[in-house]
Amino acid sequence: MQFENPIKRRQSRQIHVGNVAIGGDAPIAVQTMTNTDTLDVDATVAQIRQVADAGADIVRVSVPTLDAADAFGKIRAQVDVPLVADIHFDYRIALKVADLGVDCLRINPGNIGREDRVQAVVDAARHNGIPIRIGVNAGSLEKDLQKKYGEPTPDALVESAMRHIDILDRLNFPDFKLSLKASDIFMTVAAYRKIADQIEQPLHLGITEAGGLRGGTVKSSIGLGLLLWDGIGDTIRVSLAADPVEEVKVGWDMLKSLKLRSRGINFIACPSCSRQNFDVIKTMNELEQRVEDIRTDMDVSVIGCVVNGPGEAKETDVGLAGGQPNLVYIDGKPAQKLTNENLVDDLEQLIRQRATELEQQRKALIVSDV
Repeated sequence: MQFENPIKRRQSRQIHVGNVAIGGDAPIAVQTMTNTDTLDVDATVAQIRQVADAGADIVRVSVPTLDAADAFGKIRAQVDVPLVADIHFDYRIALKVADLGVDCLRINPGNIGREDRVQAVVDAARHNGIPIRIGVNAGSLEKDLQKKYGEPTPDALVESAMRHIDILDRLNFPDFKLSLKASDIFMTVAAYRKIADQIEQPLHLGITEAGGLRGGTVKSSIGLGLLLWDGIGDTIRVSLAADPVEEVKVGWDMLKSLKLRSRGINFIACPSCSRQNFDVIKTMNELEQRVEDIRTDMDVSVIGCVVNGPGEAKETDVGLAGGQPNLVYIDGKPAQKLTNENLVDDLEQLIRQRATELEQQRKALIVSDV
């Protein structure tokens, strides 16, 4: 039995970052950021391709100097995924990358300086059809707000955001998205909830500086999960002190678990116990790595015994229930018996066969609809 997704997404104005729609009824986009030296064009291009292959819809690249802006232009020419230029303070960098094919400017209007410089950046964005991302961070609040509130708070984050928004409003530039990030889950969630009803623009979610792979994944999943359950959020970045590819994987797993997007295999696997008839953990570790390339939306269950195995298998596209021998279900029906010898090889083959069948069925449905 499949439950209907109860999440009702917040209605927001739609913008476009390259060919990726953000907000409105568009799917929630997954983002990450390169951690290579932008001046090292080859390394940055290689990493962008890696994260794009892992499923990144949008990639942000830090552009701290005018030399980095030149490098950005070379990077832009070699990759297809939409790119966001991360810029602070120097408006000349924004003007330069705007003419080099950037798809979005991550720049806070209030940090650029004189109003004529802000106007120049907004004019360049408008001329090139580029949206702006306002990024408010608890670690870099304005000094007067730090003094006013004594410490970062949700109200301080929102007030900072509204200052930047007011500048864009005065310049009649509504094509922006906003992030309000803190490393504290409660502060982040409260700030996003507070601003969600005050503006119509899309919201970029993240728990900033969340931590390493395990701890950061947990913090991000809790914080972003609360907001996504509220229907808040149009694009996400999972900030981890880890390989950016891992950020993308966690982001996708988060959206898949809430049935907000689907891509690749959704695994259902038991934690294993003394009832298991094969090594579940070893099997899953090998299997996940082998089938990472499969993009077909499908459910696969790997259960070590007959207590829960058949029940889970009947609800999945491919299901393995431990027994003597083990029994594989295809589309909920018993299909084949497998021994523990070559178990992963045999199961991988069956998963790939089923993925191919599902793709053929879906293509046939599309043709028939046309």
